[in-house]
Amino acid sequence: MQALKESLKRIDQKGYKAYKVIQGTYQFPHYQLHIDYVQGDPFASPSKIRIVLPSAKTKISSTWTNTSSRKVVCEDLIARKVQAVLERVHKKIEGSGKSGMVLIDAPYQKVIERTAVQLDDTQITICLSIGLPANGRRVLAKEADKLFFQVIPNVVDQSVYKVQENEVRKAVCLSDQQQTIRKYLKDNGYIAFIGNGAILPRASGVSDRPMKKGVIAFQSPKEMEISIPVPHREKPLVGMAIKKGITVIVGGGYHGKSTLLQAIEHGIYDHIEGDGREYVITDDAAVKVRAEDGRSIAKVNISPFIGKLPHGKDTEHFSTENASGSTSQAANIIEMLEAGAKTILIDEDTSATNFMIRDARMQALIAKDSEPITPFVDKVGLLRDDYNVSAILVMGGSGDYFDVADRVIKMDQYVPFDVTEEAKYIAETIQVKRKNEGGDTFGPIQERIPIAKSLHSKKGTKHKVSTRGRHQIHYGTTDINLHAVEQLVDESQTRMIAEILFYLERNEVLKKEMTVNQILSFIEEQMQQKGLSFVTTHKGHPGEMARPRRYELAAALNRLRTLECINKSV
Repeated sequence: MQALKESLKRIDQKGYKAYKVIQGTYQFPHYQLHIDYVQGDPFASPSKIRIVLPSAKTKISSTWTNTSSRKVVCEDLIARKVQAVLERVHKKIEGSGKSGMVLIDAPYQKVIERTAVQLDDTQITICLSIGLPANGRRVLAKEADKLFFQVIPNVVDQSVYKVQENEVRKAVCLSDQQQTIRKYLKDNGYIAFIGNGAILPRASGVSDRPMKKGVIAFQSPKEMEISIPVPHREKPLVGMAIKKGITVIVGGGYHGKSTLLQAIEHGIYDHIEGDGREYVITDDAAVKVRAEDGRSIAKVNISPFIGKLPHGKDTEHFSTENASGSTSQAANIIEMLEAGAKTILIDEDTSATNFMIRDARMQALIAKDSEPITPFVDKVGLLRDDYNVSAILVMGGSGDYFDVADRVIKMDQYVPFDVTEEAKYIAETIQVKRKNEGGDTFGPIQERIPIAKSLHSKKGTKHKVSTRGRHQIHYGTTDINLHAVEQLVDESQTRMIAEILFYLERNEVLKKEMTVNQILSFIEEQMQQKGLSFVTTHKGHPGEMARPRRYELAAALNRLRTLECINKSV
């Protein structure tokens, strides 16, 4: 501690790079400070530090961290407490550039495992980014002293040491309930649950916070209502459960169809108390897919959906640099099935029309011999029967899906109604006379083996791997566009995906000739056994990362324009 003070005094008013001498470890009264990385310029990316303190001096006892889900929710709680304090003390230091900035990789509405806070049996590690104070490009030692000896100790004292046991208990109890619901769904053949009283609409299109005014709380139709016994609660939770199979959500425009589906697609994550979706829980193998014009595709067998193309283009090993709406949606589905998805979520608003349906009149005009696309309506039932893969679909313009649906939900002014019997009656009495073009089986889901040269992060003589927000990864000389990957919800997940791809490259994992599915399982095993920081090249501070699902990692790999694959022999 005193050594840090002396070092700061010696470098006062020197060039900014003089700050490099303070890298190291310092003992403070209540914690240990690790200065892992010092920025080279006041306008560059902030410096990286870690605060390590004994968990015995906090309210986070081993009782609250004895399962992986409990541990994650306690880490999440601490990160939120630190962020709340930082918002009050932000930029209390004078100087140029990022001087005095103190940041933590804070969570939003969802609880996701991240590297910002790490708990183990004996200690808590808090990872921060700080802007070392400067006057122009010269060291401001007095302001740096204030940062290290006043601001940061105050943040620690007012956050992690102020966490109350009742706060921990509430967060852990909610997590226990959410995990219980997830297990109940798996054990009883359900893929989603929406608790009565849930608030599904969001504040705006760019905010994940709940809408406050004029909102209608969710209420399950009686026909779909179940009760789930959960811990820490006298009465069971009651709400709407969606069974495995094919569920179609219908209704007029602006009546809540897409809002319901969006809540379901985000139910793969747990949500904090007060979000409104605390008890919206979805099978964690559910994946939202859509059309995505212009994306690249590498050796995907899209033949279940796309047959013989003009000029003899192969659809069993389909590759393109510029996919159409229909071929992209076909590839998106097959790639997610290859990755292990068990539920497909689709909204017709973001789908290719000719991929979703081909009506009787179009069939009469354009013979099947001249139409390579087999619409999803003719394949979704076979996907359910052959591979036990469910689907939840929003459809506002095609009643042809009534024929294949196991359940039909009508949204009317944000209120759900079970109209399955009515829909089936309509399907029987109003005959559309369209021909089923799906055949007797869904078709093969061909596994692929990415080849090692696919991952090439060098740009010139240096490796270049970086992210820009939530939707873009710069990898070497190419960009990975993730705008259509809707269940990627945190830019820290994107950062970790980029790190994973670089890890696969530098450790030559692809030389082992594993399939995509095997690669994804390997990465999940590494995260489970070693924690999220296993991928990082940083010393000490792991960087701002959050755990992605295997499906979003697969989506990034599949959108890498340098990806080359060979098909696994059957």
